Amino acid sequence: MAAGGDGGGAVVVAVAGVTLAGVYSPLVFPRSVGVAEARRRSAADGRPVVFWRPGCAYCLRLRIRLGLRGGRAHWVNIWRDAEAAAAVRAVNDGNETVPTVVVAGTAYTNPDPAWVRERV
Repeated sequence: MAAGGDGGGAVVVAVAGVTLAGVYSPLVFPRSVGVAEARRRSAADGRPVVFWRPGCAYCLRLRIRLGLRGGRAHWVNIWRDAEAAAAVRAVNDGNETVPTVVVAGTAYTNPDPAWVRERV
């Protein structure tokens, strides 16, 4: 597009590409752990367990809004852990709705990021 003289179109395509790369990038999210390890860590330190999956805009919104505090939560990718996916389905009427955040044993589906930030 840029070579053809359509600089504006090239910018739009580039921005869209970078946005998609960010949404699907594991670099945006802290390193995922398995659900058993996340539960063990959460029981020890009281921090929330966040169930997420790549490509989820709501998960990305939560991660961005948590900022640096987001690394303190225990992140579990439900596409890499079948037990995690089952845990999410169990609290969401059979749906894999994410983000699902577990605080002190209680699950919250797509909670307000400000509320989660107070708990990390």
